[in-house]
Amino acid sequence: AQPVLAGPPTSPGRKRRNQDSDGLPAALPWIGPVLLLIFAIVIFPAGFMIYNSTREISQSGIDQGSAGFANFAEVFSDPNLPRVLLNTVVWVVVVVSLTVLLSLILAQFLNKPFPGRTFVRMAVVVPWAASVVMTTTVFYYGLDSNYGIMNTFLVDIGILDSPYGFTKNVLPALGVAIIVAVFVSIPFTAYTLLAGLQSVPEDALEAAKMDGAGPVRTYFSIVLPQLRGALAVAVLINIINVFNNLPILRIITGSIPGYQADTLMTYIFKVLQFDRRVDIASALSVVNFAIVIVIVAAYVKIVKPMKEV
Repeated sequence: AQPVLAGPPTSPGRKRRNQDSDGLPAALPWIGPVLLLIFAIVIFPAGFMIYNSTREISQSGIDQGSAGFANFAEVFSDPNLPRVLLNTVVWVVVVVSLTVLLSLILAQFLNKPFPGRTFVRMAVVVPWAASVVMTTTVFYYGLDSNYGIMNTFLVDIGILDSPYGFTKNVLPALGVAIIVAVFVSIPFTAYTLLAGLQSVPEDALEAAKMDGAGPVRTYFSIVLPQLRGALAVAVLINIINVFNNLPILRIITGSIPGYQADTLMTYIFKVLQFDRRVDIASALSVVNFAIVIVIVAAYVKIVKPMKEV
C-alpha cells in the first residue's frame, strides 16, 4: 500500500480567510441589490454634490468650468452664515433635548399597566405615522392670525388679547417649529426607550426594592443605566433627523423674509430655489454633510452607543 502524504497543516487564520473569500461570491446575490441601492441613492448623489461644489454653474444650469474652492470661499465669507449656524445649533439641541426628556417620561408611563394601555400606545404612534408636511401645515394654518383656530382658542380663553402672528416673527416661528418637531419626534423615541425599559431585568428591580431603594434612586441607579443603549441610539438618530429636517422649518418659517429664521437646510433650499446657485448650494451641502459626519463621529466616539452595558 502506498503511504498517504499529508499536506502542510493549514493555519486557522488562513482557513478563515479562505472561507471568507469563498463566501463573498455566494453572498453577492443577496447583498448586491443593497450595495447597488446604496450607490444609487447615497454614494453617487454625494459624489455629484461634491463635484458641483467645485464647478462654476450659471443660474440657467450651465457648467462654465472649474471654480476650485471659490464656492467654499464665498460660503464662509457669507455674512448670513453665523446666524444660520447659530439657529441650526439651537434648533438641534433644543428639539433633541426636549424630545428625549419627554419621551423618557412617556415611555415610563406606557410601561406601567393601566386600563386602555394598548389603545394609548397605538395613539402615540399617530404623529409619527402621519405625514410631517400635513402635521406641520395643520399647525401653520391653525396659528394663522386671521383665521387660525388655535389663535382663536387662545384669545377665547384669555391667554391672548388679540390674534398674534406666531409664524410671521422669527422667535415665535422658531418656537412653533420646535414644538412641531418635538411632537412628531416623540413617538419613535418613546417606543425606542419603551423597548429598553421592557428589557430591564425584574430581579434587579426587586433587589433594589429589597435593599430599601426608593423609586427615584432605583430609576437613576438601575433603570437609567440599563437604558444606555436605547437612549444613545435614539439620541443619535434624532440628531441626524433634526439636523437635516427641511419640511417643518420650510412651512413654519417660510413666510419670514431674509435669513434670520433659517437653519442650514432651509438656507440651502433658498439659495437653490430663489438664487438658483447650484454651485453655492452644493458647497453649502458639502459643509452641512461634513458637520453631520463630525457630530456623528464625535458622538459615537464619546458615547459608544453600541457598547454593552
